[in-house]
Amino acid sequence: MVVEKTNLKGVLLIKPDIFEDFRGNYTEVYNEKLYAEMGITDKFIQDDLSTTYKGVLRGMHGDPKTAKLVQCAYGRIYQVVLNNDKNSDEYGKWQAFILTSENRHQVYIPPMFGNGFYVLSDVAVYNYKQTTVYGDAKQFTVKWNDPEFGIVWPDNNPILSARDR
Repeated sequence: MVVEKTNLKGVLLIKPDIFEDFRGNYTEVYNEKLYAEMGITDKFIQDDLSTTYKGVLRGMHGDPKTAKLVQCAYGRIYQVVLNNDKNSDEYGKWQAFILTSENRHQVYIPPMFGNGFYVLSDVAVYNYKQTTVYGDAKQFTVKWNDPEFGIVWPDNNPILSARDR
């Protein structure tokens, strides 16, 4: 496993080992001891899975308490992480990642960072581990195309929920 620092303080890109042979492949997606050795010591208490179709943009959401470990279990997504902590010298800074079922990359997202993704494949399955139960912390939503942040998305006219519009 390779853990890389990103352009955002506290956000990590995790590249798990993929073992392949004639039968297919295998990836360990979480091992508490190994992740702790890499600096991720959060206690994850909830796992969520969403299936989303091509052209849909979900996010940008976050809250002051929840850390997340996200990955694309199936398909291909354009993942964006945004620092939404107004007390941070990196407020408004964002970074994008391509997460796929082939690369199995994961992104560790600390509290106060917005999390959003756009589906590039026909369908994508998105998995995220959380340190709080969904709804326990007051969430923020940042408009996906807020000019204050200048986030670059692959599509200027994505499919959005009412909340994300």
